[in-house]
Amino acid sequence: MAAFEKLQSMLDAAMKQAGEESSMLLGQAMSVAASDVLNTNRKSYLGDEDNPIYVVGVESREAYPGFFYLLFSLGDTIVMSSILLGIPGPRIQEKRRLSIQEPDDVDAFGEIANQIIGSFNSVFQPNLPDKVHLKLLPPQKYVPGTDPLSDEVPFPDGEYLMYRAPLQIEGHEMNMVDILIPHPLANLFDPQPEEAAVEVVAEVEAVAEESAPLPSILVLGDDQGREELVQGLADTGLNLIDAPLGADLPGLFAQGDVRAAFIYLKQTSDRDLAICKRVVPMVDRSGGAVLLSAPEWTRTAVLKALKAGVKGVVMPPYAPHELADKLEKILHH
Repeated sequence: MAAFEKLQSMLDAAMKQAGEESSMLLGQAMSVAASDVLNTNRKSYLGDEDNPIYVVGVESREAYPGFFYLLFSLGDTIVMSSILLGIPGPRIQEKRRLSIQEPDDVDAFGEIANQIIGSFNSVFQPNLPDKVHLKLLPPQKYVPGTDPLSDEVPFPDGEYLMYRAPLQIEGHEMNMVDILIPHPLANLFDPQPEEAAVEVVAEVEAVAEESAPLPSILVLGDDQGREELVQGLADTGLNLIDAPLGADLPGLFAQGDVRAAFIYLKQTSDRDLAICKRVVPMVDRSGGAVLLSAPEWTRTAVLKALKAGVKGVVMPPYAPHELADKLEKILHH
C-alpha cells in the first residue's frame, strides 16, 4: 500500500483544526486524534457496519477534481447537534440511545459540517501546489439493512484509502470518524512513485469498466406532463429516468450518468422554480444542462429560470423532434 504520508498529515491537521474550531462553536471541548490508515471498499466497509451512519460528501474542485467522504456514526452526529442546540445531557443520551434525529438536529449538524469543511480548506489550500476548493455536499443518513444501496448511496462503490480517527467529546462516549478517499484523488493530493501510481490507475480503470453508469436523461414532473416529455425523448437511445417532482434526487442521480434533465412544471411561480436550485447543481457535475417545460411562460419567469441556471424553456405541445433537437444541442455544446 502506498504511503500517502503528506495526505495523512494534511487530514490529521485538518481534523485537529476542525475539532478546535468546532469546540468554539459547540461551547464544549471536542478533539480528533491522529488517524490510522488502511485500504477498504464499500462492500467491506458496510459489511462491518450495523449501526446507522451519516455520510458527509465533499467535492474537490479546481486542480484536484473528485469526491471523498467523511463518515460519522449517527449517534455521534446526534450528540454534536444536540450540544449545539443546548439540549440537556440526559436528553442527549436518550436521543442517542433511541437514534432520534429531528429536523433541528439536521440543520445543526449541517452547521458543524460546514465548520469542518472550512477547516479542511484552510489546511489543504496552503499545502497544495495548485488551486483547490473543497465544497460540502448535503449530509445523508444511511441505515444498513433498511436503506437501499445504489450506485451513489451511501457512497460510490470502489476502492478507498480509509483514514480512521477517534472522535472525542468530554462526557460522551464517541466513535471513530472515517475519511474515505478514492485512490485516484489521493494520488492527486499526494502523488506517489510511478510504480504505485500505475498500479492504482489500473485498479481503478478495471473497477470503472465494470460499473460505468449509463448515460441518462432525467425527466421530472406530474404524470401527464412527464408522459409528453418521455414520448418526445423516447427515440434518443439514452436511458430515461422518469420520476415525479417530489422524488429522492440523489437516488435518481444514482441510477445513471445524468447528461440532461427535463422538468415539467404546471406553474412558474418562485415556489415552483425553486426546484432548479436542487437539480441544476447536480446536473452540472456531469457537464449537462436543465430545460424547463410549462404551459405558460412570462418574461419574468423565463428570466428567473435562466438566472437559476436553466439552459432553456419549452411549451407543450412539442413540435416533432423539438425535444430531441434540444437534447442534441445539450450533449454536443
